[in-house]
Amino acid sequence: MLSRNNKRFILLAFSVTLFLIVAVWFRYSQDNPREPDKIGNDADLSETTHAKPEKDIFGLPVEGYHRNQERVGRGQTLSHILGNLGFSATDIHHVSNSMQPVFHPSRIRRGNAFHAYLQNDSARTLDYLVYEINDVDYLLFDFRDTPEVSRASRPVTKKATETAGIINTSLWNTIVDNDIHPELVWHLSRVLAWSVDFYRIYPGDRFRVLFTEEYIGDHRHGVSHVDAVQFVHRGREIEAYRFESDTLAGYYDRKGNNVRKAFLRAPLEYGRISSRYSHNRLHPIHGDRRPHLGTDYAAPHGTPILAVGDGVVTRTSYTSGNGNYVRIRHTSVYETQYLHMSRFASGIKPGARVEQGDVIGYVGSTGLATGPHVCFRFWKNGRQVDHLRLEFPSGDPLPEEYMDDFQKQVMTFEERLHAIPFGEDDITGI
Repeated sequence: MLSRNNKRFILLAFSVTLFLIVAVWFRYSQDNPREPDKIGNDADLSETTHAKPEKDIFGLPVEGYHRNQERVGRGQTLSHILGNLGFSATDIHHVSNSMQPVFHPSRIRRGNAFHAYLQNDSARTLDYLVYEINDVDYLLFDFRDTPEVSRASRPVTKKATETAGIINTSLWNTIVDNDIHPELVWHLSRVLAWSVDFYRIYPGDRFRVLFTEEYIGDHRHGVSHVDAVQFVHRGREIEAYRFESDTLAGYYDRKGNNVRKAFLRAPLEYGRISSRYSHNRLHPIHGDRRPHLGTDYAAPHGTPILAVGDGVVTRTSYTSGNGNYVRIRHTSVYETQYLHMSRFASGIKPGARVEQGDVIGYVGSTGLATGPHVCFRFWKNGRQVDHLRLEFPSGDPLPEEYMDDFQKQVMTFEERLHAIPFGEDDITGI
């Protein structure tokens, strides 16, 4: 057995050893602190030290700059703009030369916005200048080192949208009243140009439309295209569904028939019929009754006049009665003529080939005319006829190999269209 003294010695040795172990551990923990939780630490670090600096709509930093926005004034050029910002004539010349391969300085337009990015310091140093070419495209001048000029575009996002309406006065008013971008009117007139007489819209005509809108940031920029439309015009139901593949793109009815016809119903996108085809019309200048074998479309001076179909220009001339006019042969059966133009479009001369929708001239009042309009005349087999009473053949139908995919797409479009209410005056049957 251990003596009392031996027991005391062993207890003392154990206590000293335990004390040394604790002391060493404490010293080590002070010199080598435990690594914090790695996941949480990285997350916090990224939020504080790796946060991306905020940028504006032109991709330029927001912080550190004072942005001064102005618009190009009457008679202002690039030299005026840069001169007002403190540039010397030599510097302006250098910037102008750098700019020309991208955008010629002479194309700067009055009313367009430009933005000067000045450093937030006492010197107000100019680092960047942005000139807005249009809603999407802009020029970026970088003055931080050697001046550089580049052209860029603001990102455009697309959104599927829908609307419906019953027309009381005009398609334009109905679209605007529905708080839809008025560009949709232009797209509808292009899609339905062969089927709907937009110069004779009737109260009670109604429509449902699926279309794709374009946005720049939160700003509604315009309309990309129409996806599907159902339109009731004078009691007749008209439909058009967009289909696109690698080799074709167009609008078709549910059976795959092309809604595009051989001829447009009118040579203008916008306007109104001021005088119809007649064999006994009171002449507005001569005051007597005589045949008027054409249709007059009144529109503002300078409105583009379109070729209603593919063909070859056979005559561009002037007479005291017709004024400036263009005549086009489309086939061995059909010809058209466009009278009272203010001027011909570039390249329009005998022998020139034109396609449906090409601009061939501009509305005027040359010859015997009481105001700006185009008198549109239509020949069939050498005889002038009322084109509004004719039914024209359609374009090529959708190829059979695409029909299965097209029918699935039509079913999806129809389901979405039928879910759109017309409003308080909702009418069934479409």
